[in-house]
Amino acid sequence: MKIDSVGIIGGGAWGTALAQAMAFAGRKVTLWAREDDVVAAINARHENETFLPGVALDAGIVATGDLAAAAACDAVLLVVPAQHVRRVARDMRPLLRNCQPVVMCSKGIEQASGKMMGDVLAEELPHVTPLVLSGPSFAADVARGLPAALTLACADEAVGQEVAERLGSAKFRLYWSSDMVGVELGGALKNVLAIAAGIVDGQGLGASAHAALVTRGFAEMRRLGKALGARLETLNGLSGLGDLILTCGSPQSRNMSLGRALGQGEAIDKVLAGRLAVTEGVYTATAVRGLAEANDVDMPICAAVCDVVEGRASVRDVIGQLMQRPLKAED
Repeated sequence: MKIDSVGIIGGGAWGTALAQAMAFAGRKVTLWAREDDVVAAINARHENETFLPGVALDAGIVATGDLAAAAACDAVLLVVPAQHVRRVARDMRPLLRNCQPVVMCSKGIEQASGKMMGDVLAEELPHVTPLVLSGPSFAADVARGLPAALTLACADEAVGQEVAERLGSAKFRLYWSSDMVGVELGGALKNVLAIAAGIVDGQGLGASAHAALVTRGFAEMRRLGKALGARLETLNGLSGLGDLILTCGSPQSRNMSLGRALGQGEAIDKVLAGRLAVTEGVYTATAVRGLAEANDVDMPICAAVCDVVEGRASVRDVIGQLMQRPLKAED
């Protein structure tokens, strides 16, 4: 498969980091951003001063406001916020070729429909070859060339392996999988659970409570994954447990830092108003609750996060409710 050029759709921190990773892999990179100032800064000063300041970008990365220019590349990485994937994919439909590899890099679930990003991609771009990329990776680490390992999933494992070999590098190690649902689900759920972990941290509940929260959150991820047909070994890997450990363990995570602010008593509207970047877990929480109810899966931690971000319950109330749930066997 010829993949000499890669189009990045989305000029946020993660899209910029992936552009840098593709440049490290020796690919010719075209990055599409909707913000004119982001395009200008990358082309003139090789830095995304808005979303990833302080990181020098490869001089070969070309930014553009022309969606067609990025879509014309051999492979495309779709890195817009999850709630905007459908609209952007629809705009790209006439620009993409049959069987062109399109890698979903957005982590979330569509709030309006409760559908996974892969399902949205299949509806809007049925003629392309869809893949999913997810795993433990902070944008700043990847952009600086620090080691990272992620999972690239494709229903056709041979295609997934070939694309992984073309997009990966010594700095950006890609494992391949055929379990697209498992890889997507891990990336989406960890954002919701990271908000919960941040709340625990913000409340000063201690390391023991944090460990319990992450462990029981992982149990919820596995239960929903099983109901949706994901492989448990996928959720035990980089795109599930690995990403959960990273995102729940550092305030560098937008979702954990939001949860920490909520735990310290700040109002969610105020926290979100002060951010340029999207905090995906806020929107995914509602969709996860709907999926859990539709599939009769018990997910009390995710439900509690949903109650908090939607203003139905206070932080103290949901913590009390979780701790007073009836005792049961762990497995």
